[in-house]
Parts: sequence; structure tokens; C-alpha cells
Amino acid sequence: PKFLIYVSGALSMWGDRMWHFAISVFLIELYGRNLLLTAVFGLVVAGSVLLLGALIGDWVDRNPRNKVAHASLFIQNISVTVCSIVLMLVFSYKQRIEQIWDGWLTVVCYTVVIILADVANLASTALTIAIQRDWIVVITGYNRGHLAGMNATMRRIDQVTNILAPLAVGQVMTLASNVVGCGFILGWNLVSLIVEFFFLSRVYRIVPALSVKPPTMEVDQVYLKLEAKSLTPTHACNCNASLNLKEITNLPLCFRRFRWLVSTCKDGWRAYYRQPVFLAGMGLAFLYTTVLGFDCITTGYAYTQGISGSLLSLLMGVSAITGLMGTVMFTRLRKTYGLVNTGIISSCLHLGCLLLCVCSVFAPGSPMDLSLLMPYITFNSSIEGGSNQPLVPDRSSIHWTNNTVLFDNVPSGTAPESYISIILLFLGVITARIGLWSFDLTVTQLLQENICESERGVVNGVQSSMNYLMDLLHFIMVISAPQPQHFGILVIISVLFITTGHTMYFLYAHKAKKKRRLDT
Repeated sequence: PKFLIYVSGALSMWGDRMWHFAISVFLIELYGRNLLLTAVFGLVVAGSVLLLGALIGDWVDRNPRNKVAHASLFIQNISVTVCSIVLMLVFSYKQRIEQIWDGWLTVVCYTVVIILADVANLASTALTIAIQRDWIVVITGYNRGHLAGMNATMRRIDQVTNILAPLAVGQVMTLASNVVGCGFILGWNLVSLIVEFFFLSRVYRIVPALSVKPPTMEVDQVYLKLEAKSLTPTHACNCNASLNLKEITNLPLCFRRFRWLVSTCKDGWRAYYRQPVFLAGMGLAFLYTTVLGFDCITTGYAYTQGISGSLLSLLMGVSAITGLMGTVMFTRLRKTYGLVNTGIISSCLHLGCLLLCVCSVFAPGSPMDLSLLMPYITFNSSIEGGSNQPLVPDRSSIHWTNNTVLFDNVPSGTAPESYISIILLFLGVITARIGLWSFDLTVTQLLQENICESERGVVNGVQSSMNYLMDLLHFIMVISAPQPQHFGILVIISVLFITTGHTMYFLYAHKAKKKRRLDT
């Protein structure tokens, strides 16, 4: 079963990585190399998971494991398949479509593409929660050592596919066309759907424990039952209860459904807050508010500092290797020092490496302008034509590749006086990934081990919502301070958020150790 899970996970992750890369490129191409559609898509995806994360997790908890996995897999792959067909038609007949309904058919096509892509992302979130947060725990028989090994292996697969999958589909799109790229993704998803469906069904039959799932019971309902037993009901109470029940049942069906959805979300967030690993989960979420990663923000800044595309690609490869080193370090540290101490060591390593990024802000070659902290000086310098330049040059010189922005025509004179600052920045970002991925695996396993089986889905759904919320904050930060001279401020704010996250984990570790001492 482990091998089947690994193969199924590799196929799923490969398809996800190809699709996430390709859809961004397709949306840019469709809208005349403008970033508007991509920004709308990112906002829709983040907002939908933020709002529906608890509902997705609750759905995972309330249904049999095989039905959840099969339904999520089917919805995800079919949504991507239909979306690919729509994109192929739009790319092939774009001029004709723009002439129909005074161009409104084009808007309809864009809306359909974004909705289908968002549905695919929600289904992928449900599948990830089901397989990587629930199935793996049951398959390992709740053995902590085996669980750590499977988590680390799945993360290694994810790291490798994150580099290779966008590269593969990017080559197809470059050598052929966008239509061929859509067809390639379509074919991959259909084949992957069949193989993953068969493999997951096989795992479900091999592991009998997967078919046993405890019924979900709301904690509030338990408290109400206990109170009902301890109190003698009166006639007045019975009358009030019957009146309230009658009011609820008299509501229209749509309002009852909406009330149930709101109640489910509220109960999901309450369940998340009640968990003993709440602080650890929040600590992990705070790590998403950062510009210190290999996304378009950091790479765009690197280009303004004179770093070539080929060198940046090489640095991304090195960062993938350090990420794999983090997964290896996690398994060894957990075996030697235990899971909680592994998180402490990983946190210290992560923060220690990020100090290099803080030093880069004040090192020679940094474009950091401290006068930006004074609004009047900033206003005067902008009037006088200061050196403030946009973080991203003219869009016409942009080519989109694996989450990076490559510039053909970087203006002359943009190279800094010294490369010490940019070297320290990337040295800190790359080395910090060792502690980052080890810490991520630590919190993931803490969530797996300490959440009761009946709430595993909803709590992990809320965790996904928190991750997306903190990720949105980091984009808001960049929108508020978009220029290269602001990047140093963004680095400092990012480190503060990360420090806050690790502080939360330290508080959790202190409580966990104190509780362990009291129990012994």
C-alpha cells in the first residue's frame, strides 16, 4: 500500500504542478500578456479555500474514505479536462469568439476557465487532506516512525515534481503551442485519473482499517446531552425548545442550508482552536507571510539587482536540493530527539539562516532607502524624480516560466555597486529551506498524531484556510511596497512574521513538555 500511495501521489502532484504553472501562463496569454486574469484567479483560489476550507474538511470527515478520495479525484481531473478543452477552443478560435455577443462570449469563457480551475483546486485540497492527512496515518497503523518516513517521502516527491513538472509542460508549450500544451495536460489527467482511481481502490481493499471510520459527533452536542441528563426538564423548557425547533423547521430550505453552512464553518474553527496543537498549526501558518522564497516576488527583485535568468534557475535547483536535505534531517532528528524537539531544532536553524537575509538589507549593494520610513522625505524625493523604480519592468519584456519572471531588456545601469547584499539574501533563503521543510514536516505530523480521527478533516481544512489567509497577507505587503527600495522592509517584516510563528511553536513545545512531565 505504501508504494501504491507513493505512485498515486506522484501522479497527482505532477498533474497539479503542471496545471498550476500552465494555467497562469494561459491566463496571461489570453488577456494580451496582462496580469489581470492571473491576479483574479489567484484571489478567487485563495478566497475560496479561505471560506470553504472548514466545509471541505467537514465533508471529508462525514463520508467514507473511498467515496471522498474517488469523488475528489474525479472532480479534480474532470474539471481540469473540461477547462483544458475550453482553453483549446478559445486559443483556436479566439478572433471569432471575440466577435460574438460584442465580446461578451470572451468574458464568459474567461469566467468558465477560472471557475473550473478553482473547482479543481478545491477538489485537490480535499484529496490532499484525505490522503496525506488521514489515509497515511491509518496505513502506517499509527506507528510514529513509519508515519514520519511516509511524510518525508511524500514531501520529497513533492519537491522533485515542483521542479520537473513545470519544466516538462513548459517545454511542450514552447516547442509546440499553447493548444498542444492544453492537449498534453488533458491527456495526462485522463490517464492519471484511471491509474490513481485503480491504485487508491487497491489500497482501500488491502488496508481493512480504512473502511472503519468513527461517526462524527459535535462537542457542543455532547455538552448539551450531559446538561440534559443532569437537569430535570420543566414544562416551560419543553415548550421553548419545541417553539425554537418549529421556527427552525419553518425556515425555507435555502436559509436552513445557509444556516447549516455557517454553523459548520463556525464549529470547524472552534474545533481548530480547541486542538492541543493549535499553537503549532498557527505557527506554521505564520510562515506563509514571507517574501523569502522562490516566488515571482523574490525572483523579480533578483532581476532588478542584476541576477541573470540562468543563474537564478541554478539557484532554484540548489534550493530544491536543500529542501530534500530538510526531509532527510527531519527523519533523523525525530528518531534521535523526538518530534517536539525536532521542531525546536528546525525552528532555530530556520531563524538562524534567515538572519543572513536581515544582514543583506544593510549590506553593501542593498537598494534599501531608510528615508522611505519618513513620508515627507519620500514625497519630496518622488517629486524630484528620485531613484524609485518599479519592481517589475515593462510587461512587454516578460516571459513566464516556473514561478519566475525573466526579463530580456533589463535597463542598463541596474546592476548594484556590490553583490554582497544579493548573495547574503539568497544564501539565507536557500539554507533556510533545510530548517523550513523539517519544521513543516514536524507540524504536519503533530497534526496527524494529536487530532482525533473524527475531526481530522475539518481541522486540516481550517489549517489550509489559515495558510491561504497568511499567504494573502504577504501579497498585500508587496502591493503596499512594490519598489526595490521597499524590499528590505518586506524582508524585515517577513522575518518578524516567521519569528512570531516559531515563538508560537516554542510556546506549544513548552506546554507539551510540561504536560508530559505532569503525566509522568
